[in-house]
Amino acid sequence: MTTAGPLPPDPIPLLVPDVPAPEALLPYLQRMHAARYYSNGGPLVRELEERFAAHFCVPAEQVATVGSATLGLELVLQALGLRAGARVLVPTFTFAATATAVLRAGHVPVLCDVDADSWLLTPDIARAALAAGPLDAVLPVAALGMPHDMAQWQRFEQETGLPVVVDAAAGFGSQRLGDAAGTLVFSLHATKSLPAGEGGFVVSTRPGFAAQVRRLSNFGINLDPASRMPIGALAAVGTNAKMSELHAAVALASLERWDQGALERRALHREMQGALAHAAGGRIAWQAAGPAGGIMAPTLLCARMPDARSRERLEALCARQHIATRRWYQPLMHRMEVLMSRSAALPAPRAEALADTLVGLPFFPHMDSAHKLRLTNVMAQAMGR
Repeated sequence: MTTAGPLPPDPIPLLVPDVPAPEALLPYLQRMHAARYYSNGGPLVRELEERFAAHFCVPAEQVATVGSATLGLELVLQALGLRAGARVLVPTFTFAATATAVLRAGHVPVLCDVDADSWLLTPDIARAALAAGPLDAVLPVAALGMPHDMAQWQRFEQETGLPVVVDAAAGFGSQRLGDAAGTLVFSLHATKSLPAGEGGFVVSTRPGFAAQVRRLSNFGINLDPASRMPIGALAAVGTNAKMSELHAAVALASLERWDQGALERRALHREMQGALAHAAGGRIAWQAAGPAGGIMAPTLLCARMPDARSRERLEALCARQHIATRRWYQPLMHRMEVLMSRSAALPAPRAEALADTLVGLPFFPHMDSAHKLRLTNVMAQAMGR
């Protein structure tokens, strides 16, 4: 007779989407069904755009919802009217969609380094890149949700004449315009702090820019009765990138509880950073707050290990414990084979050092005490404590 061994521990996932419960969605779904309006800029989408406009203290016409942040980036790059094959500066430390949006818009990503502490492409880095060769636009990223100082980017744009668009996909609640002019693109993916399941939106103080993005998201069709062009005529070559009423319903329900959720995420993030730093004997590092401050509603927990070997040791221990990990934003964009022949790359020693040591760890609302204890224990093991 054989005796079964101990059961493996329950898996700890990397992320758990925090989407509103069905009962929270019901009032919005009922409104959608009563209006018989399911797409094409219906009342829920318009209400959502108004809510975002109030959040950013801009008129509603300066906000346009889109089907995803990726599509938003593509349409914004198209709306800028850059020459074909324009050179767009992009940090090599970013999600693939930042670079692929540039390519799909018909331009060339110029991949560059990031700041060693904030992990952001800064105006000073952009100035150095411009001194090294021609650029047509700059696409900084709110890396892992860390916000940029838009006043600094506004000054850069005024000094150089280069348009700047911030990929703020993970930055809702953190990335603001403040008193500055600028263009921001956000994601409402299920894993973000404000989830709609899928979707995104663009905020831009450029006159008429959001309206142009909205038109491009609806195939490029003219719907402006004041235009000299007939209604329904093609004003530009766009695509179908509209947000549906269903996704707007989820986003509106998410907005109702966003403030409380942001508080809970910040508290959990502080708790986990403190516990893991203690378990590691203070030998791990975290992303430093950018010039605009820290992240208001964290969605990721990324630790920088002392070296590549300690990261590998931690990853191996986590794998044995069924604890999910991820090397966020890796490989770096200039190391991805599919991009090498279609982009230009500048030296990126700080990003390379970051990529050698960064590891993403489980982080999600309602992590229980057992999850936290297992994670801190495995960190202590990895660090030989």
